[in-house]
Amino acid sequence: MSMMRPSPGARAAERRSRAARLAAAGALALALAWLAVTAGARPPAALAGTGGTVAPSGSGHPSGPGTGTTTTPPPALRPGANTVGLRVLTFVDRTRTARFHTGAVEPRTLVTQVRYPARGEGAGNDVPDAAVLRAAGPYPLIVFGPGFAETGTIYKRLLDAWARAGYVVAAPAFPLTQTHVPGGRRERDLINQPADMSFVITSMLAEDAKAGSFLHGLIDRRLVAIAGQSDGAATALAAAYDPSFADPRIRAAMILSGAELTLIDDDIPFPTEGPPLLAVQGTEDPLNEPSATRRYFELAPEPKFLLMLLGASHLPPYTSQQPYLGVVEEVTIAFLDHYLRDDDATIASIRELGNITGVARLTG
Repeated sequence: MSMMRPSPGARAAERRSRAARLAAAGALALALAWLAVTAGARPPAALAGTGGTVAPSGSGHPSGPGTGTTTTPPPALRPGANTVGLRVLTFVDRTRTARFHTGAVEPRTLVTQVRYPARGEGAGNDVPDAAVLRAAGPYPLIVFGPGFAETGTIYKRLLDAWARAGYVVAAPAFPLTQTHVPGGRRERDLINQPADMSFVITSMLAEDAKAGSFLHGLIDRRLVAIAGQSDGAATALAAAYDPSFADPRIRAAMILSGAELTLIDDDIPFPTEGPPLLAVQGTEDPLNEPSATRRYFELAPEPKFLLMLLGASHLPPYTSQQPYLGVVEEVTIAFLDHYLRDDDATIASIRELGNITGVARLTG
């Protein structure tokens, strides 16, 4: 049984309900912090999180305090995408090479996780080879760049949320900066990653045009967004705005705890016009300082939004840490719906969901 996406009004009502839940979570976190202070205990560095193992950061360093995981369940599934399918495609760019520390020189190979709305009566995420939900398609495409020493797997909750909301999400593993690289990673290869993201766009659209591909006819070829976290965000920023790398097919950009990097460029000559921008940054990020995000945000053309996550660190807000992850999910989806789907009702949702007392503050 197929189900269509809900109306803009229904989605707006759902987001208002979600905003109320996030506000309540933020108020509870503040109350707990206040109680800790009055009891003589040291308040938590972040307003949410339950402790536990510290995840590796997107730049290969510890993320600092307040980076715990959570047992909070994911948001309610949207009608029409009860299941998220997962397939892995390998795209080989034979026009460019990757040089490994081992001495090997190979064509640039991008093993890409593809998540998509899938058919299914029950809720499920990352279901291998799940049947595509075509009734509500075609869907916009998001290409996501993981951080240094990461792949798309660690971001699966955020990427699944986008797929449930009606987007096809492609997350390539960069050849020389992903988790496992023969001979060790090469951070200097960041200069080649904006072209990798453009190549993945080209390859995904080629799959969409290919008869027999599970992606055939599934992608709305006019609607392409780019996103990334940490070094992957710096990669996406260059691919969207730097004249040396900018891909004109990109219609929106989401930059999560990233900035201009010397290894790509540290002084982007931003154009006077460009794709709409959503910049997201934790105020307690020890790796990507908030000032670096504010710098490129001020230079970027409008329309643009800056979402500050109050007390948040570098990687956990995009992987597991609540209430930040919930805010990021809902604000990014509202942003995408507005600028890719022309859903005017979501512009108010962007501001409503991005301003949660003690949790998040949005400008723009």
